[in-house]
Amino acid sequence: MSSKGKKGEKAIFLSAELYNRIGERAKATGFDSVDEYVIFVLEEVLKEEGEEQVISKKDEEEVKKRLKALGYLE
Repeated sequence: MSSKGKKGEKAIFLSAELYNRIGERAKATGFDSVDEYVIFVLEEVLKEEGEEQVISKKDEEEVKKRLKALGYLE
């Protein structure tokens, strides 16, 4: 991520290897940039933090499809 951000933004530094891996994943999943992908993932993680999740079988299958598309499941 860029060290120069808009007002109210902070920089996060990643290794070049991790940044490149994220860039490949972002591109493969339709995100326009590494920043956009990282923000999405972090917001999703924080949104779910502390919430007890009860999901339907249909939702569970959708999550599995998404994880496969992202390369987390085979």
